[in-house]
Amino acid sequence: MTLSGSPLSGAETEFVAAARVGHLATTRRDGTPHVVPISPVLDLDRLVFATEIDTVKVQNIRDNPFVAVCFDSYDEDWSLLKQVLLYGAPYFIETGMEFVRDRNLLYEKYPQYETSSPIEEATSLIVEVEIERASTWGF
Repeated sequence: MTLSGSPLSGAETEFVAAARVGHLATTRRDGTPHVVPISPVLDLDRLVFATEIDTVKVQNIRDNPFVAVCFDSYDEDWSLLKQVLLYGAPYFIETGMEFVRDRNLLYEKYPQYETSSPIEEATSLIVEVEIERASTWGF
């Protein structure tokens, strides 16, 4: 069953929501791909993650505001393989109540953020990716 307004089924939503890491793909100015791990939270039809302001991924998003994020689980029994590939348009949250709300979601899922890598308005951005479509396998 697909959630209202979501390109994901219930099982796919649970898979993404439980994932501890996803892989974000952006494109550099010269057209080459750039893929990095992220620690996101799924919030309805948005994927939320934090990053420092001066990262390559931030510059890539500023230059080309379209991304893909892959979540997968591997098993030697290939009948158990699963993958969710999300596509969407990211936007930045730099300050304010939405920043605090999203930061709290991230702190709740990843408590180590607060002590190891605090998400602060002056040095961090929250990236929200509006999920526009999904490609899945194994569900």
